[in-house]
This record gives sequence, structure tokens and C-alpha cells, in this order.
Amino acid sequence: MKTDELREKYLEFFESKGCVRKPSDVLVPTWDPSVLFTPAGMNQFKDHFLGKVKLDFTRATTCQKCLRTGDIDNVGRTAYHHTFFEMLGNFSFGDYFKKEAIAWAWEFLTAKKWLAIDPAKLSVTVYKDDDQAYGIWKESIGLPDERIVRMDEDENFWPASAPSEGPDGVCGPCSEIYYHLDDGSDVEIWNLVFTQFNRVGDPPDNLKPLPSQNIDTGMGLERTASVLQGVSTNFHIDSLRPIVDAAADVVGVHYDPDSDNGRRLRRITDHARACAFAIHENVYPGRDKAKYVVRRLIRRAVLDGYQMNLREPFLHKLVAAVADASRTAYPELGETVERVSEVIASEENAFFGTIDGGMKRIGQLFEEMNDEDAVMVPGKEAAELNTTYGVPPELLQTLAAEKNFTFDWPGYRDAMHEHAIASGAGQVELFQTGPLETLKEALRETPFVGYDTTETTATIKGIITGDGKDKDDEGQLLSRISRPGDAEFRLVLSESPFYGESGGQVGDTGVIRSDDFEFIVHDTQKHGGLIVHHGSLTKGEIKEGASCKAVVDTERRGALARAHSATHILHHALHTNIGDHAQQQGSKVEEDRLRFDFTNQKPIPDDVLVKIESDVMTRIGEDAEVSWQTIPLAEARKAGAMMLFGEKYPDPVRMVSIGDYSKELCAGTHVTRSSSVQTFELMAEESVSAGTRRIVALTGARAEQHRQQTQALLGDIAARLGTDPAHAGGAIEQLAGEVRQLKKELTSGKPSEHADAFAVAKDCPAADVGDYPSVRASVREITRRLNVSQDDVLSRIDSMLADRAGLVAQLKQATAGGKITADDLIGKGEKVGDDLIVVAEVPGANPNVMRGWIDQIRKKSSGGSAVLLGTVQGDKVVLVGGLSHTLVDKGLKAGQWVGAAAKMVGGGGGGRPDMAQAGGKDPSKLPAALDAAKTSMRDQLGA
Repeated sequence: MKTDELREKYLEFFESKGCVRKPSDVLVPTWDPSVLFTPAGMNQFKDHFLGKVKLDFTRATTCQKCLRTGDIDNVGRTAYHHTFFEMLGNFSFGDYFKKEAIAWAWEFLTAKKWLAIDPAKLSVTVYKDDDQAYGIWKESIGLPDERIVRMDEDENFWPASAPSEGPDGVCGPCSEIYYHLDDGSDVEIWNLVFTQFNRVGDPPDNLKPLPSQNIDTGMGLERTASVLQGVSTNFHIDSLRPIVDAAADVVGVHYDPDSDNGRRLRRITDHARACAFAIHENVYPGRDKAKYVVRRLIRRAVLDGYQMNLREPFLHKLVAAVADASRTAYPELGETVERVSEVIASEENAFFGTIDGGMKRIGQLFEEMNDEDAVMVPGKEAAELNTTYGVPPELLQTLAAEKNFTFDWPGYRDAMHEHAIASGAGQVELFQTGPLETLKEALRETPFVGYDTTETTATIKGIITGDGKDKDDEGQLLSRISRPGDAEFRLVLSESPFYGESGGQVGDTGVIRSDDFEFIVHDTQKHGGLIVHHGSLTKGEIKEGASCKAVVDTERRGALARAHSATHILHHALHTNIGDHAQQQGSKVEEDRLRFDFTNQKPIPDDVLVKIESDVMTRIGEDAEVSWQTIPLAEARKAGAMMLFGEKYPDPVRMVSIGDYSKELCAGTHVTRSSSVQTFELMAEESVSAGTRRIVALTGARAEQHRQQTQALLGDIAARLGTDPAHAGGAIEQLAGEVRQLKKELTSGKPSEHADAFAVAKDCPAADVGDYPSVRASVREITRRLNVSQDDVLSRIDSMLADRAGLVAQLKQATAGGKITADDLIGKGEKVGDDLIVVAEVPGANPNVMRGWIDQIRKKSSGGSAVLLGTVQGDKVVLVGGLSHTLVDKGLKAGQWVGAAAKMVGGGGGGRPDMAQAGGKDPSKLPAALDAAKTSMRDQLGA
């Protein structure tokens, strides 16, 4: 039986038992902070199990994409371990229980219509105290005692060892079904979890029966397929073997299942599949959380290739094979092959640049261990090699064994656990607790009425202290508050017009009031289905159960709606101009300001950005209708609605349409006509991370205000430079050129005459500033030339003008005492053998000019040269000295020579052997210091 057939048969079977077929949840559930990746089929039903949502169905079945890294070290080594896998599941929320779950599992496995597995090939385990499950297997199913094994809580309880070790919360015994292989071993193919208890405190008698008993089962798709297909490992089933063979072809080795290369190819296959699915959902390799896992998987696979003598990227070539093997169940994977391949290739290129460093560090580590007579590779060192260079521990263990070293696995795991916590890659508790969870369990959800109105009458359902930001202080439920002031509280109402932050749109603000109190809402957040109003009490007393009026700040709501509708129009413009791969990765919608992150490997050229902005403005001007409707999720998909990866959509879902070109699933607030967005100003396009770009833009009043500021700014720039707006850009270039020339003259010691004030040349190039787009283009070009933001342009110009004035003053000072040349200084020098000593005071000079003279003297001297020049600047002394390389080679050092002179003028300093600078505080001592320096050098050269 093929894998696709098995998947469909399972779902069809449980549909026949009244279960609602639900689609696989996303692999990376951004809505669930408790996990990095979806670990099991039950994850999307957590609130269903806890009774925290309204149950539209009480039975469900799914085939869930899962990713776990707990057994990552076994991938490729064993027959059945994976990081990415599919889990077949059926679930009951207070409906059927053990009898049905066991009977249906047996029927599906053994009935001829379904899998037709020989019953003699199957055995089961139950929890040691679960007499009920044992009895069902024995009496109802007819299994003999020897094929029913009682196991302890570490094997047959969920969570494992929960009765004695915790955590508190929902839990229950489980029953596992095993298939007997021909070699005499067993493989677990199905786990039936009977969630029937609430653990409270320590044993004994700490398992309290739940009022509603639930079923959570999981059958491994790949494991069961391997049994049905009679192959020795999951990697040889019809959906995985083609990827293994493709990997062998790409790597250029023969696939021998029993060889080290066979193990490597299986792991490459697994990691390629996991990364392809994760990156398809826009989770790119990075430094923390889910992104870190993707990076780790890519690097492990690349290192396997490295050990097979590959020295260039190869893993990205397997993405097409993964998509092809998954096309029946996940056809969407084929739509992103090019993008996913590019992302993996980029990460491979980066990693190939560090592999050699990792191998070098391993060699150093082994040398250090030999020197210290150590025999065990320290776990901390192994973890550092993993996190810094991506070297997997099993590779290090293999290399260590070749040197007769052992490996500290416990130390390695401890160090990696600490790193996971530090990097944010650790997972938190599966089920959360706290006052909001208490309200969620009681209320389930807060009806949102904000699509139809911005104010409503409601009842206070919950009062919680604090803002909820401190993880160690979840706050307390109160029955009343009567302390007006700055203290932060959270209110939950019976219904609300306030939009809770989600989908990138920030939460509403406003006021909740009655005759008895006033509560200012600073922010609105969502917690599951609850709408939570954050704010402070400004007067009166709030009591639980009190009636109130909730009023949204409509002006701010309107600005949010403009920006949110603009993101949808922008999304369409991105697809039109750079391709459908430009999928939204994140957004932030604020008052007339939006930040939109999307997938793209390279920066967008300026001319394309202009076209994108123009297209958005055209769509705004079309005055198209913006509408929304609530429809079944399947119907929305059929209509071509855009869906964001990582978002958890309800069913039915709200679809927002703009004209006939944009359809997106979105719960946010929007304008009713595209023209209500008013205008669109693209502010910036920048990088967020590898493969992700960001556009920042303004709408409405903020965009108009920015336009006025931009136009005024160009006038201010021109005024600063003494020209008109059309010549401002050219004047900037001329000013920058003059500053460069002045610095060059100071350095060379060849100053020329310059005007005290900056004057714009008449032939300065003019720009077209006849309309706003040309004004903005001119300002953008100026900011690009100056490499500053628009807000910093004027201060940068002021700085350049100040630099010019200062340089002119220094040049004038340098020529104030008459024009001194290098030849003049040479003429005043003293010969000691073939070497020249020049020690002189140079009034009005600056360090740059002095260094320029020293360079010229060294070039003009036929023998060695020693030059020390001094000048007085205000109340300070500046000394600069230099030696030719012939003197440096004899052991003389300019730093010591200049430093000795500096001490005589009350200062200090030094520098390189060939050039040094120092200063002092006593100008009166300069002549004596110069005389002493000349005598010292004369003595050194004579010696």
C-alpha cells in the first residue's frame, strides 16, 4: 500500500466513524508560543481538549505535518527516527472513549477493507493500573494475555511519568500498538492516549477524574507504510526512497544501506525534507528559535556531504525531489521550489566558509587533549563546536573514537540545553496557567463587535493586575479596583469593539466608562479568544459585573484601517512587480504607518520601487470597493484568497477583498473604499534577515505631512548652500569635493588660496524639481550621497560647511608665517655623516602639514634622515617626528625620540618607529626641548 493511499484510507475510515476531517495545521504555528514546531496532531486541538473554545464538533481526524528534534541524533542511524514526519490522528473531545478508540484502531488495522494486517502480527501495551483498557483488549478484541503487556508510567502514560513527577494538569494512560517484524523485533505504529485525569499535587491520590474524557491517538504514517510495504526502514518507503536515491545521485556515491555513507544519505534525506517544508512556510535559517533549528539541520546535512568529499553546495538540489515525492498531499510545495532552493543554497555557501575552521578547531582540541593526557572530549567543547561551527556531536564522536577518545554525552546535552535557553530555542510548558487562562476557561472568548461599531455596552467580566509582561508575575484576579493612578490593569468584557493586536495590526485605544468610573485603554491584546484591554483607572471604582460603555478612539482606528488596507494593496503590487514568491513574512500596522516584511533574496532596484509605489497609488485612485465576508475556509481557498503561513485561521474565515485583484484572509479593520487610504509614501526598502526584505511606508495624514516636510527640506538645503532647489544636489557634490581637496592640501603641505565662505559655482548641474515626485527624488539622491537619513540631512550639511571653514582656517594658519617648504627645512638641517637631522619650530603649521613635510624630506634625502618639528597651537605644543627606514633598521625609534621631547614640554605621546606625534602643555619649554632632541639624535647617529 502506497503512502498516499494509506493516508487517505485512514482519514476516510475515521470520517466513517463521525470524525470531522480537518486539514494539517501549519508546521510552524506562530500563534502558539509554547512550541517551535507542531510536535503532534493534538497541538491544534489543545483548547478543544481543555474546553476553552466553543465545540463545533466533538470528533476529528487529521494527518499532521510534525517536526521534532528530540531524537535528532538517531536520524539515519535507526530504521524509524525522523525530524520531519506525518502523524495520523483521531480525536474525541468528551465524546467517544477507550472502548471505541481501541475497537476502531483494531478494525482499521486488521479489517480486509482497510489495512488487512494479520492480527497475529500485533501486540499491545497498557498502563500498569489501567484495568479498563486491559479488559477491552482481552474481552472485546480477544487478544490473549501474552500479547497484552502492562508497562510503567515512563512508557505508558502521557505526559511520561506524570503521576509521580508531574507536571500538574490534564494527563492520562495510553495504550501502544506494536507490529512484529520478521527479524523478531517490534515496532510501535500507534499510540492511543486516554486523557481522563487532572494531576493535582504529589501522589498518592493525586489523579482526579476529569468531567470530560478525551481521546488523542497518533499513528506514524511512515512507520506504518514501512510495515505495509515490507521494507527494513522508513527511508525505503515509496515517498522517501526516491529522495534517498536523488541524494545519492547529487552526492555522487552509491547508496549502500549498511555503510556509513548510507546513514549519511538517509540523514540528508530527512533534513532536506524538514528544511524544505519549514522554509516553504517562510522559516529561514537564523540564530534563534525555529530559524536556529532550520540552520542546524542544513549544517548537519552539509557536514555529511563534506565527509563524502563534497566542497560545494548540494542540499538545495534535493528540494525538487522532496516536492515531487509530496505532490499528492502537499502540492503547494511545488510552487516554492525555486525560492526554497535559493534559501538553502545561500545557507550552504555561508556554512562551507566555516567548515574548514571547525575541522581545524577539532584538530587543536585533540592536540590539547593529548598534551593534557585527557581521554574524554568535554561536553562544553563539543557544544561550542556545534553552535559555532555547526559540527554535529556524532561526527565529533566518530573522529574522537579514531583517536581513542571517549565522548561526554551528558555534558554535551547539558551545555546544549543551556545554549537553547540562551538562544530562545527552548520550549515552554505545553499548557499555560494564570488568571487569563482561568477567564479563558470560564468565558472561552470575547465576542468582537468592532467590525460593525466602535462603541458598545458591555459587562466587566474580569479585572487583572499588571500588564502581563513579567513572566514571573502573571497578575491576580480582583473583584474590584478603586485606586486611580498610573497602575496598569487589564479588563475583560462580555463583548468588545476594541481590536486586539493580531495579524500585524496594533491594538485599539480608547476609553471604558460608566457613571462610576473611567478607564483609559492604552492598548488591546488578544489571549486566545479573549480580548484584553490594558490601561489605567483615572477615576472612580470598577467592580466585576458592572455595566459599562466601551468606546474606541475612532480617529486612530481610521488611521489604522488606512494603513492595513494599504498593506493588502502593496502585497498585490509586490507580486505584480517582483513575483509571487514575495509572500508576507510579517507586518506591523500602526496609525498611517506600515511595515511589511516579505520574502525576496535581493534588494529591490530603485526603478522597481518607483513602479511598486506608482501601482499602489493607481489602485488607491481607482476607488475600488473594499469588502469582507465570512465564508468556509475551503471556499476561500478555492477563491484564491492569500493565506499567511503560521497564521491559525478559523473555519469559517473572514476574507477581505479589494476590487477584483486582492483577496486575503484577514481579521483586521479596513477602509470601505481604496480611495480612503488617501495616499501612499514609500519610505524605505531594507534587509531584515537573509532572504527577507522590508518596506516601510506611510499613508493618509502622515504621508501628506511627510510630503510637506520633504518639500520644505529641499528649500532648507538650498538655503544652507546658498543656491536654489534645482541646484541643491550639485552643490552638495561640489561642497564634498572641496572638503576632499582641502584635506589633501593639508596632508601634502601644499596649500592654496581659498575663500572664507563656500560659493556655489554657476555651472553646478540642475535637477528637475517641478513636481513632488521630482522633489522627493532629489532629496533621496542627496540623502544617498551623504549616507544619512532624511532627518539628519541638514545637520550633515552644517557639519560639512563647518569642516570646510575649519580646513580653510588651518590652511591660512599654515601659511600665516610665510610659505615654508621642505627645501627650506632641509637647508636648515645638520649632517651627521651621511645622515640628515632636521629639528625646527614651524609656526602656524598643523600635524597634517608637518607630516607632509617629513615625508618630503625623507624622499629628498640621499642618506638617512631624522626630522622633528614643533609648533604652538593656542596654549598647547604639538610635536611630530619621523625617521627614514634606514635609521629604523638600525634600531632607532621615532616614538622614543618624540616622547622624550614631549616630557620636557609637560606632555607625552609616541607612535610607530618611523612616525610619531606627541603634545605638551608648556609652550615656553619648546625651544629647549627642540635643542635637547637635536643633541640626542646627534649622539645616537654619532654612536
